[in-house]
Amino acid sequence: MEKILILGANGFIGNSLYKELRSFFDTYGTYHSENSSFSSNKQFFQYDMETENISVLLENLRPTIIISAVRGNFDAQIAAHFYMMEYVMRSECKLIFLSSANVFDAFTNYPSYEYDKTLSQSIYGRFKIKIENALLRLPNEKYNILRLPMVFGYNSPRIKEIKTLIDLGKAIEVFPNVVVNVTEIKKVTQQIHYIINRKREGVFHLGSTDLVHQRDFIKDVCELLGLENPLFKNVYDSNFDRFLAVLPKDNLLPGNLQISVQDVLQGCKEL
Repeated sequence: MEKILILGANGFIGNSLYKELRSFFDTYGTYHSENSSFSSNKQFFQYDMETENISVLLENLRPTIIISAVRGNFDAQIAAHFYMMEYVMRSECKLIFLSSANVFDAFTNYPSYEYDKTLSQSIYGRFKIKIENALLRLPNEKYNILRLPMVFGYNSPRIKEIKTLIDLGKAIEVFPNVVVNVTEIKKVTQQIHYIINRKREGVFHLGSTDLVHQRDFIKDVCELLGLENPLFKNVYDSNFDRFLAVLPKDNLLPGNLQISVQDVLQGCKEL
């Protein structure tokens, strides 16, 4: 049985992954805060990237798969990922890195596919690219790069933020000229489960197979959830449509694991 370590298992994506995988694999996770409710879970380890070396945990636990869903200081993340890559190269282990559509945010005229050149104008995008480039130098069987667009779902941080802004009577920033794709947390965890099970290699784009204007999508979310009187602040950073979308092409998943914008909207509703 695979022994999986999820870095950042106290976060929204990391914890959803833990719940998806724990019944099928020997699954562990890390959390950051000393006062976390996760401290009572014997499968979780406290880990502070900025003060601790990840090598100690790796050598003691000896995972066969590391999933990086961690957030925090960029320099500390880069150092931790380089330690993880050293461990992966000398062990029977692979590293699954959750990246972002922002690695393509300098390209505005078209969507991006798995093996397109990356280029970013943002600090966040450039940070993700630095780790991606190091992973791409590893043997194919040693890594997956999973690029995600905006992740939604019932009780997701993005939905909570929208509800909070509406409750406070504040405007939601929307981008009428930005064309995106999106995804939903339950589908993301199923897709990653499949990639692990089938030992798939390489780069995957885990977004919807269709596109939508960002403002239209947020407006539809508000209507679907019955959120009354939302205020929108339109932000125009271009006179023309610009794309920030990661579409799958080279590494397609089975049809039941693909997702549409409409599926994402439905996933935002409480069951």
